[in-house]
Amino acid sequence: MEVVLADALLARGGDPGELLRAVCAPLSADRAEALRLLLQRLAAGGPRGEAEGEALRRAAWEVALERCRPLLRLGEGAAGGAERLRLGRAARGALRHCVQLCGAPLAARLARDALAELAGGGPGAEAAVEALAAAAPRLEEPALVARCAAVALALVREEGEGEAAAALVAGRLLPALGGNAPALGRVWDGLLGGGPAPRAGRALLALSALADALLPPRGPGAAADARLCPRFWRLVQEGLTERDGLCRKRARYLLKRAVDLSGGQAACLRCPTDGPDGTASLFWWSAEENEKLLQFWETYILIMETLEGNQIHVIKPVLPKLNSLYELAISGEEGCWLFHPSWHMCIYKRMFESENKSLTKEGVLHFLELYETKHLPNSLGFSEFVIGPLMDALSESSLYSRTPSQLMGACPPLGMRLQKFLATYLMLLPEEEKGGFLLKFIQKMTNRHWCAVPILFLSMALAHIPACKVLGTDGLHALRDVLQCTMITHQILLRGAAQCYLLQTAMHLTDVEKVSLPEVASFLLSLRPEESLRRDTALWMEVRTKLVATMILLAADVERMRNKSSGKSNIKWIELEAFLNPLLDVLMKLGSNAYIPTLKTDKSLQLLLKLLQTRSLKCSNTQDVTPVESVLEFILRRLTANELSTVGDLDRCDLYLALIPEIVNLCLQLSSKKLTTVKKFISSLTNASIRNFWETNSAEELKLKEQIKKVTSIASLTAVCELVDQKPEAHLEDLPSVDALKRFTAFSQFNEVLKKPSYIEEKSGTNDSFSCSSVFEASQGWGRIVARYVRDQWICLCFALNKLPMLAQEYEEGTSELLLTAERSKEILESALEALTILPSDQVLPVFDCMKVLVPKLLNLQESLCIEAFDLAWKIISSLSNTQLIFWSNLKAFVRFIFDNEVLAAASANGPAYAKIKEIILKLIDMSTTKTGVFNVVLSHCCQSWILPTCDNRSAVRNPFLNAGNYCELIIEGCVFGTVFRRDQRLIQDVHAFIENLGENCAANVVTESTNRDDHYVRICAIKFLCLLDGSNILHKSFMEDIVIKLLEKDELVSRSRTRYYANSLQHRIKNRVWQTLLVLLPKLEQNFLCGILDKVFQAGFGNNQASVKYFIEWVVILSLHKYPQFLNKFWDCFCYDEEKLKTSICTFLSVLSHFDTILQNTSEKKPILKKALLVVLQWCFNHNFSVRLYALVALKKIWGMCRMLDVEEFEALTPVIESSLQQVENMHGTGNARRNWQRIQDHFFFAAFHPLEDYNLETIFCTLPRLSEVAEDEWISLCKFERFTDIPLPPAFQWYRSRAELLDLKPSDWSQQDTGSSSLDTDGQTEWTDVQKKIIPWKHSTPSSDLEMVLQDRAAKLGKSNSRLIVVASLIDKPTNLGGLCRTSEIFGASALVVGSLHYVQDKQFQHLSVSAEQWLPLVEVKPSQLVDYLQQKKTEGYTAIGVEQTAKSYDLTEYCFPEKSLLLLGNEHEGIPANLIHHLDVCVEIPQQGIIRSLNVHVSGALLIWEYTRQQVIKHKQQK
Repeated sequence: MEVVLADALLARGGDPGELLRAVCAPLSADRAEALRLLLQRLAAGGPRGEAEGEALRRAAWEVALERCRPLLRLGEGAAGGAERLRLGRAARGALRHCVQLCGAPLAARLARDALAELAGGGPGAEAAVEALAAAAPRLEEPALVARCAAVALALVREEGEGEAAAALVAGRLLPALGGNAPALGRVWDGLLGGGPAPRAGRALLALSALADALLPPRGPGAAADARLCPRFWRLVQEGLTERDGLCRKRARYLLKRAVDLSGGQAACLRCPTDGPDGTASLFWWSAEENEKLLQFWETYILIMETLEGNQIHVIKPVLPKLNSLYELAISGEEGCWLFHPSWHMCIYKRMFESENKSLTKEGVLHFLELYETKHLPNSLGFSEFVIGPLMDALSESSLYSRTPSQLMGACPPLGMRLQKFLATYLMLLPEEEKGGFLLKFIQKMTNRHWCAVPILFLSMALAHIPACKVLGTDGLHALRDVLQCTMITHQILLRGAAQCYLLQTAMHLTDVEKVSLPEVASFLLSLRPEESLRRDTALWMEVRTKLVATMILLAADVERMRNKSSGKSNIKWIELEAFLNPLLDVLMKLGSNAYIPTLKTDKSLQLLLKLLQTRSLKCSNTQDVTPVESVLEFILRRLTANELSTVGDLDRCDLYLALIPEIVNLCLQLSSKKLTTVKKFISSLTNASIRNFWETNSAEELKLKEQIKKVTSIASLTAVCELVDQKPEAHLEDLPSVDALKRFTAFSQFNEVLKKPSYIEEKSGTNDSFSCSSVFEASQGWGRIVARYVRDQWICLCFALNKLPMLAQEYEEGTSELLLTAERSKEILESALEALTILPSDQVLPVFDCMKVLVPKLLNLQESLCIEAFDLAWKIISSLSNTQLIFWSNLKAFVRFIFDNEVLAAASANGPAYAKIKEIILKLIDMSTTKTGVFNVVLSHCCQSWILPTCDNRSAVRNPFLNAGNYCELIIEGCVFGTVFRRDQRLIQDVHAFIENLGENCAANVVTESTNRDDHYVRICAIKFLCLLDGSNILHKSFMEDIVIKLLEKDELVSRSRTRYYANSLQHRIKNRVWQTLLVLLPKLEQNFLCGILDKVFQAGFGNNQASVKYFIEWVVILSLHKYPQFLNKFWDCFCYDEEKLKTSICTFLSVLSHFDTILQNTSEKKPILKKALLVVLQWCFNHNFSVRLYALVALKKIWGMCRMLDVEEFEALTPVIESSLQQVENMHGTGNARRNWQRIQDHFFFAAFHPLEDYNLETIFCTLPRLSEVAEDEWISLCKFERFTDIPLPPAFQWYRSRAELLDLKPSDWSQQDTGSSSLDTDGQTEWTDVQKKIIPWKHSTPSSDLEMVLQDRAAKLGKSNSRLIVVASLIDKPTNLGGLCRTSEIFGASALVVGSLHYVQDKQFQHLSVSAEQWLPLVEVKPSQLVDYLQQKKTEGYTAIGVEQTAKSYDLTEYCFPEKSLLLLGNEHEGIPANLIHHLDVCVEIPQQGIIRSLNVHVSGALLIWEYTRQQVIKHKQQK
């Protein structure tokens, strides 16, 4: 209509220039749009006369410079509102038409002005770009063309805040430059020429904008065909794997455009190769292979589009198509790549970097499987891809989880695939590339922080590579670096296993001829012997044979060659004795030769210490250890003769003191004769150290030498104390010097600190090469020396407290010694509290041990002081919870202190100390929920000390089990302990189980000491403790009854809680654990007690329980009735409740009756009981609930079988009824589930294979039954864990361990959950899907323009999107969800606009969630509800038919109504529909026919139905017109 009016106005004649001027003054938005339309018609008009044309050009020139340019500045930005936006849009269009009219001169003028504005950096940059876009197609001057292209490229390259400018350039300027052949050539060279290209996102933005000019190429620039440029395709590949979704969309657009163009042309072309392995072109096309090429690229694009969804259920069916890609990409005849392998890597990289870890895992597994199933040609790019993106993906721990079908302890699929892949891939590599690839692979493992799980499985994969000598010195160094990375993890077993596999890797892959013996030694020293490399393991033997022995033999060969060349041919071989003889010579001379260099003695003693610690010296007689006297004499002289005088000498002191216990061990192994030398040495060392200490203590001001002497003396005394405690077989305690040591320690001053030495003293004293640090470093480390000095004092005091009776034992009241002891004990405890505040956390262990002795003696006299000790000790432990290295040792010492039997016994019930210990218990339980293993330490210590007390004559507690009754909550918490693990925690558990299952094949299992930190071990400890209890012991009996009552209360509390109770929830697990524990205790309970609690057991059966809990309750009831049949009357009462209470629980009691033969096994009078059972069961066989009837029929079948065996005459009248009922059930016909369910419930393990008596054992209770009842696998406790936990051994007579084979062989099955049928296919096993989801858009509609300032209609037009003439008016709708859904529906079906009451809805998250960005592609118009009448009238004047979606008296049926092309749909409010005042403004109302009872549909659904019906009718109409 507008075009017709403009043509009519121009046809009336007159001067067009005057008409333009008239329209321009004054220039409003409406006039600007009229001006644009007039210029458009003038530019499209035919040829004019010279005068007329000149006048028109002058007028257009004037309009462009004086009107359009200022208007562009005025309409710049979105802040000016809708009016300014209209002005700006109209001005842009008018300026383009002015340039068309005036040609190159105006274009040059506009370009110069715009370039000047851009160079000035003023606020008019957007207007300048618009002017350049208008001028670009008509520019002819080469200089201007070059400047415009340079400005466009600069704006595209601009980072940071230039994002909006780059979008504007791509949306406006670049398409315009694409129409100018010289400019296009310059832009192309700037983007993909020889210089540096912009980053991928910006380059793809520019190329997408130029796609119309480049694909297909046209004009003089046709030679710059993008398809023939390798950099173009590298850029597309980079874009396909970018993290930015818009960048990926642009790359896919360019790829699809190129493929569509090539397929349409069916011409031959080939992009040149650009890499060293250029066997395949990045892109090529052939007319002969047109169909094959289209198939390849369509499949490729389908996969890339599908990956955008990040939905594994959509993506997984598409993955088999990757196999068809490889079949198309590889030439079977020539064995080479037809398509460049980098295209396949783009797919995998996209999967590896997906936010969905399941998709990442699928991608990694698929890639690793390639080399097992495909014979791929070698490619350098693959090696780089493995070391790059693949290893980056492998660093994600969650990928190593096992599949649901795998049992606990199985190797995860990724672990197995890694082993096969590395071995296969390395075999396929050329020999010259193997070493370089492996070196880069190992170095990559050190380039980033790897978690314990990935580094373990990568190390395992390396260790399983077949032996090949490809690594040299660099490889060994890289493996050592990986070893250091393994030390970061806190998981000891994982750390040890990784070290074992890395060591195996070194043995299998290292070429020993290329590495030196020191390098091998350095690598071995990086291992931790206590975690991986220990004597007498298979790994040790392998290392000794393959690595070390080979190196020594090589060294021996070298020495032999040297001797041969020097003429010493009589030396035939070098034995180990040749290596040890120099050491023996030095050791023999230590005691007599004072002039041996210090460095030499130190190195000799260090080697001796290492040999003794690894038990490498095995002596058969006393003559072999003649150096013992010499070594001890040397140590004594060095420690007591003032020869240690510097800070550096303290390291020597540590070396000497470490040698003493090793020498004592050696002497004890030989004979008692050598002990005389040891005792003499100990006496001399003790007396000399005490004397030296007192001498230095008497000095007023100590110099550095005296302070070092003092530190050395107390360290020597500490070593003696520890030796006396650790080696009772040496009888060192009887020495007079040890008694002197006790007296010296007991009355010494504690927490004595040393003054920090001055700088001058240290400098003058530091002249020894052994000193490990500079003067400054020594000064800085003085605090550590003092802390150790204080700690040594407390070690000696702890020794004295445990040995001296006057301090450790109680005395009768009234004696003077009691007052002295109590007062002295108080002083020591106060000193201990002071020590806790001044000592570092890693030095407080001896203080805890002293407090353990002191607190029981003072708890009644100094309770507040003892409570202060509790608080301070807990404060230290809680502060260490994140410090792995020292936490566990401190925690064990803390537990020994707080939960010592004497401490627990001394804390009277209901007293402050008792309350404080209870508070600490709660805090420990709370800590254990976040730090696995804490409660294990507590419970293990308590259970051992209560049930397995040590024989300690000094202990005042005669019956430690009394403490168990006072602190029974520890055992109760232990029985139900455990939380629902996070995914990462379950992963660590699974990997631990996998390593343990390897057994001796992994040396870490042999070497690593079990920490028992698994949560299962808490429950195992509590259960084994309960198993050791004796029902005949009064204390044990009372304790068990108390535990049972509290467990039943806990079950009732969980049942009443409002927390959601679902399968495998924490509530389900707690209830499960409660009833498992009750089952263990059941045989130990007396009849009277069991009778009292049976009602609570029945009450628990009435609850709505999960399957496993239900089975355990039934088992408890069966065993109780079996042991005491007199309880049957109580059981019959359970069937007497009203049906409402029994509707969910009656099946529990009917299940009990299905094991009635077990219940009546020990009953002599069975007939009356059977009669009662029949009467009870029969009434439930006619229940309306199908499941209840099934359970009742199972029970009836069991009971009736027992009756027939007894041949009871009283039942003859019931025989026909019962027999016919059972026969009817057995012969049930039909295709429904009834017959199948009857068979399934009979085959169910609880009714078919399970026997309540024969299967009563730990394995069935804690592993087999939970497995069969489909409890989560991390809840199963295998029997091997019970056997592995040796802290509390079960008695030899304990027989009920293992389940029967009949039960172990069964698979989990719950008959009530198997009605879904078994016809579903295994999707994983399919090789190719016949059809897959394809939620993609054809490339013609997917141009990735990010020009958000473009008018929505213009953007839609640029997309090639065909809009209908339908307007959807939703101003009355006020719910963002409905509006978002309508927006999506309207955009999909091509509505011309969506009218909403407020544009603020667009920012609502619920709107955006439903619209999925549809608002960016659909024009949204704001019309408030109060403005609807005017809007409807306006649209009706434009020819629209106003249609209301409402049920009225005159409304049309939707199926009968024919929509006009120009339709306006008015939707009503969610609750009130269309108001009455609007209905009479409508032309027609349409209603949706309905068959149901509810009177209306959701407004979004109603709108969607009408929009679709409109679209359907228009599509049919257009087809008919064609």
